[in-house]
Amino acid sequence: MPSSKKTRAEAIKVSDKTALIIVDVQNDFCPGGALAVSDGDRVVPVLNKYIRIFQVHHAPIVATRDWHPRDHNSFKPFGGIWPPHCIQDSRGAEFHPNLNLPNTSKIISKGTDAKIEAYSGFQHTSLAEWLRGQKVETVFVGGLATDYCVKSTVMDAMKAGFKAIYLADASKGVNVKPKDSEQAEHEMERSGAKRIVLEEIKS
Repeated sequence: MPSSKKTRAEAIKVSDKTALIIVDVQNDFCPGGALAVSDGDRVVPVLNKYIRIFQVHHAPIVATRDWHPRDHNSFKPFGGIWPPHCIQDSRGAEFHPNLNLPNTSKIISKGTDAKIEAYSGFQHTSLAEWLRGQKVETVFVGGLATDYCVKSTVMDAMKAGFKAIYLADASKGVNVKPKDSEQAEHEMERSGAKRIVLEEIKS
């Protein structure tokens, strides 16, 4: 009899009706950046493996990015809680240099309005409309950070009518409080998202 893990893996398919959403894997969120996630760069080689799988299946790949004006309201000098980060056209806003994004990737910029905070890749962007135009039904979401932009993107994906799969091995959290990422994972799963790791979709 097949193991439960194998049965679960066989149920998770990558196809042209699925999309990979890579959340905010930018220099400022990686070690040495203005708002670094501890070991944030460790998601890069894992995400590159997911990218290859989606390329093989000719499935859409999306990369979201914070793309803030210098006076964004999330920054401490303007009343926010974060140091200035991912400022438009800065090195900190660039994707990590080792992230192998295909030229065909859809880039979604968020937080572009100085007065509007945007953790989710769906907030005040064209992402949902674009995915529907690609006939996508399920999104696989990983990146930085688990307890903020990844969680918000997963939750908004489901609100927009997509099935959501959270990539646990390709995400890292800020953990302002020690269990923030753990709680974020529980919240995503309680809301209907599926939690997987790479081996569960590899052929």
